[in-house]
This record gives sequence, C-alpha cells and structure tokens, in this order.
Amino acid sequence: MSSIRQYMEFVKPYKWKIFLTILIGILKFGIPLLMPLILKYVLDDIIYVETLTTDEKVTQLLWVMGIAFLIFLIIRPPIEYARQYYAQWVGNTVLFDIRDKLFDHIQKLSLKYYSKTKSGEIISRVINDVEQTKNFVMTGLMNVWLDLITIFIALGIMFAMDIPLTLVAIALFPFFGFAIKYFYSRLRQLTRERSQKLAEVQGHLHERIQGVPVTRSFALEDYEQEQFGKRNSGFLNKALEHTDWNAKTFAVTNTITDLAPLLVIAYAGYQVINGNVTVGTMVAFVGFMDRVYSPLRRLVNSSTVLVQSIASIDRVFEFMNEKYDITDKEGAEQLDRVEGTVEFEHVSFHYDEDELQVLKDVNLKVEKGETVALVGMSGGGKSTLISLIPRFYDVTGGAIRVDGTDIRDVKARSLRNNIGMVLQDNILFSESIAMNIRMGNPYASDEEVIEAAKAANAHDFIMSLPKGYDTLVGERGVKLSGGQKQRIAIARVFLKNPPILIFDEATSALDLESESLIQETMEKLAAERTTFIVAHRLATITHADTIVVIENGKIVEKGSHEELMKKQGSYFDLYEIQNLDNGIKI
Repeated sequence: MSSIRQYMEFVKPYKWKIFLTILIGILKFGIPLLMPLILKYVLDDIIYVETLTTDEKVTQLLWVMGIAFLIFLIIRPPIEYARQYYAQWVGNTVLFDIRDKLFDHIQKLSLKYYSKTKSGEIISRVINDVEQTKNFVMTGLMNVWLDLITIFIALGIMFAMDIPLTLVAIALFPFFGFAIKYFYSRLRQLTRERSQKLAEVQGHLHERIQGVPVTRSFALEDYEQEQFGKRNSGFLNKALEHTDWNAKTFAVTNTITDLAPLLVIAYAGYQVINGNVTVGTMVAFVGFMDRVYSPLRRLVNSSTVLVQSIASIDRVFEFMNEKYDITDKEGAEQLDRVEGTVEFEHVSFHYDEDELQVLKDVNLKVEKGETVALVGMSGGGKSTLISLIPRFYDVTGGAIRVDGTDIRDVKARSLRNNIGMVLQDNILFSESIAMNIRMGNPYASDEEVIEAAKAANAHDFIMSLPKGYDTLVGERGVKLSGGQKQRIAIARVFLKNPPILIFDEATSALDLESESLIQETMEKLAAERTTFIVAHRLATITHADTIVVIENGKIVEKGSHEELMKKQGSYFDLYEIQNLDNGIKI
C-alpha cells in the first residue's frame, strides 16, 4: 500500500467535515469574485449611462454598495471563521490520530530496532514529519480544490462576458502546466533528502546532549563542535540545493503569471479603442485576471508544500511500516497465573543471521521459588539469556517454557506482566518519585506506593527530600544517587508483585554501603519468587540456590557456591581472581 493511500486511511473518518469545509470555502472564495462584477456594473450601468441623472446614479450606487457591504461585512466574516476553524480542526485531529498510532507502534518495536536507530531520528519523524503532513490535508484536500473551483467559476464568468478575451487570458496556461511538471518532478526527491539530513542532525544532537558529561570530562568540546558542524553542513547543502531548485520554479511560474495580465490589458485596450469592448468589461477582466492567477500562484505554492508534505508522508509511513520482530502468534493465549517454573530447552540465539551465535544449546531448569545466579566473564551471554525470558528477543533455536508452556504461545504483554526487572541502569522518568514507583502498577493507591517504598528501604530517604514523594527526579533520575535510583526501581517491582524476578547487575555500579542496602532489599523481594540474578561481584550471589557459570554462550558449570568451590573449576577461578578482600571486579 502506498504511503498516500495509508495516509488517506487516517483522513477517511473526517471526509464529511472536509466536504463541509470545501463547501464553506467555495462561499468564502466565491464572494470576492463579485468584486469585478460590481466594478463592471458601476462603470457600465451607472457611471457611463448618459440617460441617468446624477441623483439616479447616486441612488443606484448606494443600493449596490449597500448590498455589497452587507455581503462583505455581515455574511463573509462568519463564513471565513467557519472555514478556518474546520480546516484546522480536521488537520490537527488527523495529526493527533497519526501520532497516537505512531506512539503505539514505538512501544511495539523490538529492542533490536532501537539498537540500530537513533532516538533523535525517531523523534524527528513523529514530530517534524508528522507536522509537515498536515499540509497534505489543509492544502491538498482543501485549498487546491478551492483554488481550482475558484478558477473555473472565474473562467465561467469570463467566458460569459467575452470569449475571445478569455482565450487570450488563458493563452499561457499550457506553459504554466509544463513548468509545473518539469520543476516538481525533482522537488519531491530533494525534499526527502533534506528531511533525512535534518533527522540526522536531530539524532546526533539528541545523542550528544545525553553525552554532555562525557564531552566535558574528556574536554572534547572543539571536537564535538566539528562533528556537529559536519552534519549541520550536510543539512545546509541539501537545504540550499532544495532552495535553488525551488527558487527557479517560482522565477519561471511567476513570470508566466505576470505576463498573462499584460496580454489581457493589451488586447482589451485595443478592443476598447475600437469600440468592441466596454471600459467596464476591460476593468472587470483585469480584476478577474487577479482572481484567476492568484489561485494559480497559490497552486504553485501548494505544489511546493504538497511535495514537502508527501516526502514527509513517505518518511512517516516508512517508519510506521517497520516490521515487528516480536509478535503474538495467531491464537496466542493469555498468561494469567504463573507458578514460576522456567525451563530453557536447547536454547540458541544470535542477534543477526550473519553474526555468530551468542548462546549455544543452553539447557537449564529453574523451579518455582528458586534463586539462580548467572556468572562469568563479560560478553559470555548472561544478559542475553535473561533478556529472552520476557521476549525482548526470541530464541533462534530451542524453546523457553514457563510452567511448561512455550513463551511464544502466549501473549507477550501477559508474559511481561508476570516478570519484574531491576537493571544496572534503571531508567527513571523526569516526573515525581511516586509516579516512577507507580510504573509497577499505575493504578496503585498512595498507601500501596508508600508500602512498596518501605519494603525497598526507600521511604526514609524519600521523606527527607523537600517534596517527599512529589519530588521531581529529573531526566533519567539525574537528581538521585545510584543507590536511590535502584531502590526506586526495586520499589516499583515490589508494587508490581510479580512471580518471576530478574536482577541484571543491579548492584555493580554502587558503593559497598549502597550495595549492602540494595542486597538486603533484593533478598527480601526474592523471597518465594523465581529469581534470576546476573552479577559480577560473586560475594553478592553466594546465597543463590544454583549458580550457573556461562562462558562463550555455553553453560560450563552449575551448582551451589559450596559445590562449585569444591570442584575448583571455572567458578573457583573466578572467585580467586576477583580477590574479594580488595573488592576488585572482573
């Protein structure tokens, strides 16, 4: 399906409002067409009529102008208001629907997609490109039709007045059409390229704003200024190329629209001199030329705007048509009650088909309420393994079962409802602490939020803040320490109360005091829940029921701390290398 056709699916619910807006618009643009006719009547039927006395001329002039003032002062303003209001209402409502759909789409895209795409480019498509598409509704579906209808009405009146003079008036139309076709064939591609360069600038800017601490700490300001300058220059070059072509378009088309009235003045003047056309007809025709060629100029502008909006529509629906890596299979069931038994059966995984396998034939069964720790050198596949449980990625071989059911046979959202995760770098939203805790259960009461915070050993530090639970934490929780952010993250998992827990290096970035506090909270949370812990500090997982050592995507050892130490294998070596007395991490 083409992007235009897809866009029209969003416009379709409002087709009757668009039709009403066009009808109102016909009245709005039609009323000014009376002006040349009024001028012709005043000249030919009042001023230059020798049989009328001065008083009769004044009386008729007052009647004509009285009616004209009634139309332009009383009738036209509410028509103008209604046309503008409904046009803007339809345009903005269509944008609302598209952005709403895009946000839903954003939430369904896989982590693999986000690992390859800059967030700034996504934001550019959802904000800038969607805003540009509004012109397709306002201009393409409304103004263009109104301008065309205005031209046809004006030409109809002109043909009724004088056919030869009208033919002279439209003599340059073919040249105008040829110019439009020639210039606008390339403008769409140039517009699309310019939009892509702008998105790259925004993507780079968004990323660098987040990385300002790194830039400052390494004194990279001059280097980063140079890098931004390259991308900014790329956009400037495309913008100037687009502007150059656009300027040529306007130069040619405006020349044509300026020559046409001169032809009419020359021919009509000659006819007036020879007594074949009245002065009123000539003046009216010159007036109608403006009514014909002003819409034509607007159509030129509209063509530019439409090309830009169509290029944006292409980019919006290119993004909206991005395929989902994780989808619910047809007939997928709701996973309601989970006991907590998790089993990996010959699980293999690779991120891309042309890459090596990250996990190779992993077999592991974790019973309900059991705590399993995954350890090993960095890059061994620990975090990848646990990311398969909530289906952030799907296995490429084998199966993962929860309570005996393949997780690909159930709805992904219902699966994730039964899993709570605490990561090394938990993302907090730049809102209140209470709101961030409520991410575990948006409909929880204040009392439930406080109880969750107490369970996570977070209540005391929250109450010490100036606004307590209403304290804003800043973007990504920048106003809180690492330990405080972790306790907020654990509090929202307490509030969610899931049967399966995942801790992915939840204490690795903390000082020893904070680590001890978080460790105590994690053990309280893990009680009677199936728990997976990925850790580098082995001292934090010695209590686990089972410790699994993963190397190069394979399980090489598993057992309790005591059992593995007696084996003096890979786990024993890791434990010795880590030198727990000095707190050195591998």
